[in-house]
Amino acid sequence: MTTQETIQLFDKYVIANYGRLPRVIVKGEGNYLFDADGNKILDMFPGWAVSGIGHCHPRVVEAIRKQAGELLHIDNTFYNEKQGILASMLSERGFGGKCFFCNSGAEANEAAMKLARKYTAEGKYKFITTEGSFHGRTYATVTATAQPKYHEGFLPMLPGFEYVPFNDVEALQRAFSDEVAAVMVEPIQGEGGINVATPEFMHTIRELCDAHGAAMILDEVQTGMGRTGKWFGYQHFDVEPDIISMAKALGGGMAIGGIMAKPEVAKALVPGTHASTFGGNPIACAAGIAVIEAIEQDNLLQNAVQMGEYAIEKIEALKQKHEIIDHVRSKGLMIGIQLTGPGAAIVDKCLEKGLRINCTQQTVLRFMPSMTVTRDQLDTALEILDTVLTEGSEE
Repeated sequence: MTTQETIQLFDKYVIANYGRLPRVIVKGEGNYLFDADGNKILDMFPGWAVSGIGHCHPRVVEAIRKQAGELLHIDNTFYNEKQGILASMLSERGFGGKCFFCNSGAEANEAAMKLARKYTAEGKYKFITTEGSFHGRTYATVTATAQPKYHEGFLPMLPGFEYVPFNDVEALQRAFSDEVAAVMVEPIQGEGGINVATPEFMHTIRELCDAHGAAMILDEVQTGMGRTGKWFGYQHFDVEPDIISMAKALGGGMAIGGIMAKPEVAKALVPGTHASTFGGNPIACAAGIAVIEAIEQDNLLQNAVQMGEYAIEKIEALKQKHEIIDHVRSKGLMIGIQLTGPGAAIVDKCLEKGLRINCTQQTVLRFMPSMTVTRDQLDTALEILDTVLTEGSEE
């Protein structure tokens, strides 16, 4: 089937709720994609951060193959070995919490919010989230997402949500009351433009939650699983949340999400209070185990730190050359290049030259390469960006 034939098939039969790039991807390998026309694309935004250790990592592929020959699915009225192992591995690398598994980041955030309300005292129903956040597309999570553009056409949103500016300590203090069940924030806003939380903001959330009997939920859907150089984003802030949500890179390409909650919080979810039919299925959990093993055996946390520093050094050099680059925000391999103008055309031109990046908030170029990225690959990516910016300035 040709590229045009596939696109025509989509146009006729697939709901057009995505803005799709005009490529049909047929293969992924490491940090590269290959399309149906034989083009090779250097992928610096793999699967919207899902392929955190690259496309089709051999350890993940082998774990899936092996598990697929033994047990594809079993419902959660039984135990399955892989789910327990994955939960223990996450707990040991986190804060010693207990896990619940589902299929996506939105589902994970839904579970986190339900758990917070179930755990906290009766009468606590409010959630505080931050402007510029992104927590998912289900009704509760899109309500939690404090960006009006995601609410358009879906009003009224769910009651009980209040929004404060990100990193605004005084606004957070004013918004707090004994009716608050939880504060939910991203340690680093991804879709919001790679905005890094301040230590003061994170510690104030912890202090206010403790003072008012509320839960601190950290959305670690993008920051979890090592991309920032630590297993979880909260570990940069010397603060411990009550609940974190996870997804994206957790399954190395397999659909899996989850939460981790302190044991005293987790016990609020008893049989019948929450569930996910496919959550924690053996294949997704086998993939998650392989992801953790690959990260540790290949020292990918260290690589994320080193390659992140290297990329920033190169981008700062580009900033001296191109006025459109205002500044850079980053933590590990979560990198946002703040532009002085729109970035969509830059992303399109980079793709034409074989580089995939992303633009968010209209003016932020987002690089989130896999943790296996090399210096040579970063050099190639930033040389392409340099060329595109140079051509743009000459037009």
